[in-house]
Amino acid sequence: MVDKEEQKEMWSIDDLVSLTEKVQTSELTFRKKNLTIQYCELTEKEEPALNLRDDLSEDEKNAYYMEVGTGRVKAMIDKANKMNPEGATVTAENWSDLPSTLRFSIANEIMGLESDVSENFTIG
Repeated sequence: MVDKEEQKEMWSIDDLVSLTEKVQTSELTFRKKNLTIQYCELTEKEEPALNLRDDLSEDEKNAYYMEVGTGRVKAMIDKANKMNPEGATVTAENWSDLPSTLRFSIANEIMGLESDVSENFTIG
């Protein structure tokens, strides 16, 4: 049996940089209905500030990381909404009114966790 070497695609620096200038869309399913979201990758200066104190407990650190993660997702959505206002569905104004399970799904989709999980874990 001959192993076929998998062809890997490589990113160019220009392609990576262009992600910070391009609105990306994704469609996710929530309770059997679809929702299209848009987001844009952030540059370092657009990232939420990370000011973690050393004296925090593990629970406090985890809560802080969740807060920063949520801020990052909202910043990515807000950036895309400013670049493409007519495509806005989720906004900073309606984020906290959305069901928490939907917010979790949106954050996972934007941060790419869903694909990572499915690639690393199989059922059956």
